[in-house]
Amino acid sequence: MREFLFAHQSELLGSAVTLLVLLVLRIIATNTIRKVGSKGNLNLSRSKLIIKYISIGISTIALSSIILIWGVNFRELGLIFSSVFAVIGVALFAQWSILSNITAGIILFLAFPYKIGDQIKIMDKELEHEEQFTIEDIRLYYIYLRKSNGELITYPNNLMMQKAVSLIRSRE
Repeated sequence: MREFLFAHQSELLGSAVTLLVLLVLRIIATNTIRKVGSKGNLNLSRSKLIIKYISIGISTIALSSIILIWGVNFRELGLIFSSVFAVIGVALFAQWSILSNITAGIILFLAFPYKIGDQIKIMDKELEHEEQFTIEDIRLYYIYLRKSNGELITYPNNLMMQKAVSLIRSRE
């Protein structure tokens, strides 16, 4: 064990520093997101969802950094990653709307002027009537809207960003 620690001292130190820096970065990002959520009076579940995305991104950066620090053979690793990314790329190309809805969900969290409980009207030709909806929840892919007759509609986040939306009555 001593030989291993002595032989890989710089890699172990680099890994520890990387993990420490990314842990601090995650804590700062989490606190910032919570502050933005509380200042904007946003739903706690929306804040938790964004924190989850940021944590996944930071974990990916940490894994990539540690792979670089330990000097993993990129030819072998490249073959594995290229195969995996080819399969993922084909799947995501076929489902590009998933990515656009996720991105729109993050943007709606940060900049959407309407909140859960607000009554809105969406100017969309495909909706049967220009009626009022109450925002029930804002999720990763969809916004849940309740019609006046009680019917629940799931409306994609990316369409909410593309269509004109007017505020009828605020919940406050």
